[in-house]
Amino acid sequence: MGGFFGIASKEDCVFDLFYGTDYHSHLGTRRAGLAVYSREKGFDRSIHNIENSYFRPKFSSDIQKMEGHLGIGCISDYEPQPLIVRSHHGTYSITTVGKINNVDELEAILFRNNNAHFLEMSGGDINPTELTAALINQKETISEGVRYAQEIIKGSMSMLIMTEKGIYAARDRFGRTPVQIGSKENSFCVCFESFSYLNLGYNQEHELGPGEIDFISPDGYEIVAAPLDKMKICTFLWIYYGFPASTYEGLNVENIRYKCGEALARRDRTRGIKPDLVAGVPDSGVAHAIGYSNESGIPYSRPFVKYTPTWPRSFMPTHQSKRNLIARMKLIPIQDLIKEKKLLIIDDSIVRGTQLRETTEYLFNSGASEVHIRPACPPLVFGCKYLNFSRSNSEMELITRRVIEKLEGTADPAPDILDKYTDPDSDRYAAMLEDIRSQLKFTSLHYHRLDDMIEAVNINPCDLCTYCWNGKE
Repeated sequence: MGGFFGIASKEDCVFDLFYGTDYHSHLGTRRAGLAVYSREKGFDRSIHNIENSYFRPKFSSDIQKMEGHLGIGCISDYEPQPLIVRSHHGTYSITTVGKINNVDELEAILFRNNNAHFLEMSGGDINPTELTAALINQKETISEGVRYAQEIIKGSMSMLIMTEKGIYAARDRFGRTPVQIGSKENSFCVCFESFSYLNLGYNQEHELGPGEIDFISPDGYEIVAAPLDKMKICTFLWIYYGFPASTYEGLNVENIRYKCGEALARRDRTRGIKPDLVAGVPDSGVAHAIGYSNESGIPYSRPFVKYTPTWPRSFMPTHQSKRNLIARMKLIPIQDLIKEKKLLIIDDSIVRGTQLRETTEYLFNSGASEVHIRPACPPLVFGCKYLNFSRSNSEMELITRRVIEKLEGTADPAPDILDKYTDPDSDRYAAMLEDIRSQLKFTSLHYHRLDDMIEAVNINPCDLCTYCWNGKE
């Protein structure tokens, strides 16, 4: 995944840029960067690897030397950025959030149009941000180039482009990720996460629509390309990777998670399950569990707590076994809240199932009598084609697809068969859940239903992307 933050100010912006970018650290784990522009010194940039450290210590010395009234920063899960580009548009800096699925096609188009070369990253891939800049440079103006890139890229691409006069902000064509503008005296900011500017004194000013392109200067913002009609915002923003204090399309993340938990509790009323306490897997399962507790009347508790002072985030290492090890070692049991207790645990989702299986084993080994699992979203059956929020390299890494292969005898069942596994009222869906429950050694397993989740989010279903759950474009 990734996130970005930009500032256009009448004063030096480095302080706000530093902390506003840092507030996006939950969205990426590999690279981070800052770029600034000042009239006296021109463009300046710093990029660091943050796989083994956090953003602030990596950049604390850099910001002592950086200065500028314009700036953009990013946290990235993949490529080094922001980039500084010189073209017929002049010099500009660019940072992006998104995923390009047709890299080879775009590369061929650009080579035919006499694009000289691309610099390969260490893995041999083309930097997606550089590729996006090359597409922008095919047109006469930056705004025309951005719209061209939005139209030709298969996937999604939101971006900030900092020129000597201000910052172009563009939300991806279908609005899969958010872009929001805040303001305070003498300064405007633009960001992915709306909460990121609150402690810096900014107020909500404007949320860009799908495909909208705005130009932001120290004096204000101007819509240079109107929003498009169709939106497909990622529903997982509210379920998992959005920060609790953020608001997208006017809907707060924490509040939506309460509503999801409430819906899970209402479904459980007919199942005769009476746990002693409800808990959420820290951190993203906690709000869902609070909602469940509020609706059911079953006490919310913390049978395990996350030790964070010295452990890095569980998803930081790229090697899966190390991520699982760190995730397990971070959770410290509270024996008095586990021993001989019937526990109902809510996590944001089940992807591979490895971490939740180990958490369940660990609870049983600590004396729990029952462990009921309620994922806060439906079964993940399809890999995301639009955003880089998952590290899965193949759909067969999903536990659902491995179980479907086992039940159907093929790794590539027909679309109508897969549809059955996404229907919570079908026999195939029930068989899949039972196989997953048995493998992961849960006492019971019931996922959040897609219809309940959409009702909790309370946006027109046509405006929500639910591809990873039902395979619908």
